[in-house]
Amino acid sequence: MLKEKIENLKKQFLAEIEKIKPSDKALFELEKKYVGRKSEFIAILKSLKNLTPEEKKKIGELANVTKNQIWEIIKNKHAEISESSFDAKKEEIDVTIPGKKKSVGHWNPISLVRHDIENIFTSMGYEIIEGPEVETEWYNFDALNIPADHPARDMQDTFWIRQKINNKNLKEESLSMRSQTSAVQARYMEKNKPPFRIIVPGKCFRREATDTTHDHTFYQFEALVVGEKINVGNLKFTAKEFFSAFFKQDVNVRLRPSYFPFTEPSFEFDISCTVCGGSGCRTCKGGGWLELGGAGMVNQNVFASAGYLRNKYQGFAWGFGLERLAMMKYKIDDVRLFHSGDLRFVKQF
Repeated sequence: MLKEKIENLKKQFLAEIEKIKPSDKALFELEKKYVGRKSEFIAILKSLKNLTPEEKKKIGELANVTKNQIWEIIKNKHAEISESSFDAKKEEIDVTIPGKKKSVGHWNPISLVRHDIENIFTSMGYEIIEGPEVETEWYNFDALNIPADHPARDMQDTFWIRQKINNKNLKEESLSMRSQTSAVQARYMEKNKPPFRIIVPGKCFRREATDTTHDHTFYQFEALVVGEKINVGNLKFTAKEFFSAFFKQDVNVRLRPSYFPFTEPSFEFDISCTVCGGSGCRTCKGGGWLELGGAGMVNQNVFASAGYLRNKYQGFAWGFGLERLAMMKYKIDDVRLFHSGDLRFVKQF
């Protein structure tokens, strides 16, 4: 009786699948009806426990073979429906339709300025050097002749990290986010002997109150030249050549006495106004000069920290912010725009 029931179910299934409409939904309903969890086939398999061992073997084998045949037919029907649903006309490419324009990213003005600076200085024979953004107290301060009581070491000015490490002298020292790229100069001088010319662009961090001209995260650019006969004249000439190339106009440089722990003598340096050429305008507040950054001759204490003999070498160094240069070059009035992530700002450049 079960044998006849299985054979009739198979005949019934074959008749229904021939009439089925070419859709996955109809095929799913048929699959559920004949081999689903509540189908008659499953009921037959569950009833095998009531049969004798000989009947169980005979009917069970027939049921499984028939069930597998039904599964194979359903599988092939799925494939046929998938192939028939492919419409070649829909897949044709209409070459007259305008292509979809791919969006192209934009460089941030800081990246543009950094790229220009690196191009100018590499053409002058300088190397580009980079270093870690998390620094030890030695490289960030001690090696730069910054005394232990200097305000820059206060929590109000530096992002200190609680973790401490042992340096090469087995002295425990703190870590901090670097507050100037001068730390990379100290690292470089430890492993390299003069003469050399390097530039050090990179990100710095200070506990600054954020406003239109200050931010806690900023980019700095430093230059370092060391040799046996380097003087202030070399510094001023290099600065003039660089700024003239960067602003694509003749730029004059003015040095004013100042103080920095890592240089002696030290200077604040200004460039002639790039808007009026030095004649006086609103941009330079009528003075004809734009204040830009700090510079000076490298302090001999810095050379001594790097392992150089005192007074054997001379060198000059300077540093200033890339944001400052970008604001001057592209007439940007708020430093916070550089890190805002606003695409309306970035897409202008």
